[in-house]
Amino acid sequence: MTFDLITIPCLSDNYAFLLHDHESGEVALIDVPEAGPIKAELVKRGWTLSQVWLTHHHWDHVDGLADLLTDHPAKVVGAKADEGRLPKLDLAVSEGDRVTLGTLEAQVLDVSGHTVGHIAYYVPGAQCCFTADSLMALGCGRLFEGTAPQMWDSMQKLMKLPADTLICSGHEYTASNAKFALTVDPRNTALISRSNDIDAARNKGVPTVPSQLSTELETNPFLRPADPGIRATLGMKDASDAEVFAEIRKLKDNF
Repeated sequence: MTFDLITIPCLSDNYAFLLHDHESGEVALIDVPEAGPIKAELVKRGWTLSQVWLTHHHWDHVDGLADLLTDHPAKVVGAKADEGRLPKLDLAVSEGDRVTLGTLEAQVLDVSGHTVGHIAYYVPGAQCCFTADSLMALGCGRLFEGTAPQMWDSMQKLMKLPADTLICSGHEYTASNAKFALTVDPRNTALISRSNDIDAARNKGVPTVPSQLSTELETNPFLRPADPGIRATLGMKDASDAEVFAEIRKLKDNF
């Protein structure tokens, strides 16, 4: 491997990520829930922070930035569409733009829904996508600003990525997401097995993030509105995928 991908637990259930390009030595941080754990990881590894990639403006993804930059100055990247609500950016990006990190390149995707202006960073050379609160392990983000059709459009973009892509999402919500998923997809043997594995991992304090897109496609109900079993459970045999997705999101909100 020509890169390192490090998952950093922050706050009570957030994750930040470090992506380190071996050849150049450059390091990107994705989101800054709090500075302390990230500073400790950088010191432990002897890495110099090059860039910070922000996904959206919510406090639990940006609050540690000012503190971090005092010791680790770096270029800050974020969504042009959300520039007015993000900390000061050095580079404002939109869907289709590229962000270079040494020999690696991230493609910017607009994945609005959780917020309007939420972006993801897909890094083909590292086979990973930083999705924060859009696509999550066995879930998707709550619709605080966007609409269900908007989020379903975002999910479809992410579903088209290579199946071996690691989905680096922003929270440790997987166990509760699994409990909900089983209510709408109760006969999915892959989901049942994954739920058991998640419980075992969490009992040991092991993160369930990142997860592989292929696993999400098999088990995440928010990517499976076309599934006949889910449609039968919901009584929505003849509905559109967008309508089924919206119903799953509504049910999760009230779970």
